[in-house]
Amino acid sequence: MTSLASRLAEVRERIGEACARSGRGPGEVRLIAASKTRDSGEIESLHRLGLDDFAESRIQEALPKIATLEQRPLTWHFIGHLQTNKARQAAGGFVWIHTVDSLQLAQRLSAAAVRAGVSLNLLLQVNVARDPAKHGLDPDQLYATVEALQRQSLPGVNVRGLMTIGFQQADEPQNRACFAALRRLLEGCRQRFGDQFTELSMGMSADYVQAVEEGSTMVRLGTVLFGTRR
Repeated sequence: MTSLASRLAEVRERIGEACARSGRGPGEVRLIAASKTRDSGEIESLHRLGLDDFAESRIQEALPKIATLEQRPLTWHFIGHLQTNKARQAAGGFVWIHTVDSLQLAQRLSAAAVRAGVSLNLLLQVNVARDPAKHGLDPDQLYATVEALQRQSLPGVNVRGLMTIGFQQADEPQNRACFAALRRLLEGCRQRFGDQFTELSMGMSADYVQAVEEGSTMVRLGTVLFGTRR
């Protein structure tokens, strides 16, 4: 069986090669372990191997893990669909929220962050594929949403970039087109709204190499790191 250390080394090597092909350094891509359904022992093992960023997609599952591992210097990312009534809980455990898909959710997170005395980094989820089964802003709504956010100057939150989920069971050209479209939207946000738009969260276990080649700064990897459950 391939070890955790071997899988992590292979992923880092592939990210480095993809960065080289796209004219970037490997330090420009944040490797995030998607630890949904994984226990705290597995997370600790990856942390001992040098990984600091972990992502969860269910609040109820995540918060006990975060509490168990609070003595470790981990950075927690939320990557699942977040209901507005869970904003307060999310602000209590996470540093990054990747899946902000409405002005209302951003407002709730702002209020929760202020109450908790923390600062949250937000990414706006864009449904580039326009898949009705996925959450996220329609690409045509993105700029108007950012304008509304800037007018409100919400305290406690910083909008740092964009996130998307690639096509399901798509071929490489489709995935690349999806990732390239999000990169162009980020460039548009930077030109219109400022240099704080730096992050592109795109790429999972099946397509992270393509995502990095197309400009991703954050990849969210589960089975390719942890392996499949037996």
